[in-house]
Amino acid sequence: MTNQIEVPVNPDVVQDQFVIYKKPKTLTDKPLHYCPGCAHGVVHKLLMEVVDEMDIQDKIIGVAPVGCSVFAYDYMNIDMQEAAHGRACAVGTAIKRMMPDKFVFTYQGDGDLAAIGTAETIHAANRGENMLVVFINNAVYGMTSGQMAPTTLPGMATTTSPYGRDVKTMGYPLRMSELLAQLPATYYITRQSVHTAVNVRKTKKALRQALEYQKEGKGFCMVEVVGNCPSNWRMTPLESQKFVEEKMIQYFVLGDVKVPGGK
Repeated sequence: MTNQIEVPVNPDVVQDQFVIYKKPKTLTDKPLHYCPGCAHGVVHKLLMEVVDEMDIQDKIIGVAPVGCSVFAYDYMNIDMQEAAHGRACAVGTAIKRMMPDKFVFTYQGDGDLAAIGTAETIHAANRGENMLVVFINNAVYGMTSGQMAPTTLPGMATTTSPYGRDVKTMGYPLRMSELLAQLPATYYITRQSVHTAVNVRKTKKALRQALEYQKEGKGFCMVEVVGNCPSNWRMTPLESQKFVEEKMIQYFVLGDVKVPGGK
């Protein structure tokens, strides 16, 4: 007969071995109102996971303007400030200058950031404001029924371009990341997506990196996320993810656009 030695077991450690996913404590319990398959919910989760991991819940302030992003304050259990349509970067600038020790980010869609708020976005970047801009690019105005946005692809049909975007009369889609990367005061500009598990991880890494740069006082950072809008694209969630893969990221190429010491 062999002697058995009893080893004390920490129940918390055992429990953690079986945890596949845990909701960030900085996400509220309110059910998301976004359409099935929408990218917003994923980006909300990633952003709040980073806030949890950096332990900055009481040190960060988000700015959400008009558009689908306007409801972010319902889901992020942090200090939030609503801004007028297109004015998030102006509001973010004021908050950061008044409270420089706080982390500040804006959460904006393409119609807001690249159309109504083009001036505020470009000038905040040109001044090198030390904040993060989270830019959700789904190529349409999501909240207001899917009108053509500055990022709508050539030939892409919307409610205001039912026969497709004609670049001869409507111009070409704006690549905001490449545009802002040309400004000397911008520090870190990257374009990511959340349409696959691998890309989700890359987006989270980019968000964390941008907030770390802000902590170091490096200046203006933007994380563009190429997302989907199943409802306004008139597609199922799976079809919309395929459209992101086959169309969106062919025009809006993923990857770092400007990194420290790089181009």
